[in-house]
Amino acid sequence: MIEVKTKPITWSRIRVETVGSPVLVLPAGSLYPVAKRLMDVVVASLMLIVLLPVLALIALAIRLDSPGPAIFRQQRVGLLGQDFTMFKFRTMYAGCDQGVHRLFAKRYVNGHPAGPLGGSNGQAVYKVNGDNRITPLGKWLRKTSLDELPQLINVLRGDMSLVGPRPVVRYEVEEYTPYQMRRLNVLPGMTGLPQISGRSGLTFDKIVRLDLEYIGKRSIGLDLQILLKTIPAVIAAKATS
Repeated sequence: MIEVKTKPITWSRIRVETVGSPVLVLPAGSLYPVAKRLMDVVVASLMLIVLLPVLALIALAIRLDSPGPAIFRQQRVGLLGQDFTMFKFRTMYAGCDQGVHRLFAKRYVNGHPAGPLGGSNGQAVYKVNGDNRITPLGKWLRKTSLDELPQLINVLRGDMSLVGPRPVVRYEVEEYTPYQMRRLNVLPGMTGLPQISGRSGLTFDKIVRLDLEYIGKRSIGLDLQILLKTIPAVIAAKATS
């Protein structure tokens, strides 16, 4: 039998951090992982139940909008570099070439704006704009972030959390430095500090720094703050897009 040793929680190991407002931070080796998993399961389950009619309507609309499945499955890199299958609503035409995104990811990770892949008037843009692989309905789903809702299934399966660094594709990770690889030290999430701090307008370096800040300060209080700020951030991004 394997004996599991745990450290008792003492007041000296509890601290208060400030990210927007003060939050109570329990050490990562304490009750936080259990509380976080419990919150993930409860919230994801409730959201799936409440949003079931919406999910069904979106799936039907996708099938009517263009040929192909409603759900897009893709291998992503998760905790400690392990691959898992991530679910999204399909926003592109079926069978599209991924070479465009591969080129974009390489430029983006290495600190270059989209250049010829996106943007206009010489502006630095850190997302692929004008991508003709995206369906008309898919553009709206991306603006509203509704395409991400099937990832609630990944949260229930334990592949992802509600809050954490966004999951990435393998060819993006191949460009990472050892410093950037630290993003993979926790479960990827549906939202995180970068998503409430600028979304696609951020450089990759800024995203990494925000993700590592979250990893260093993560707590249930901080997770709740990020979740509560995600909806206004999505609405604001949609209004300015």
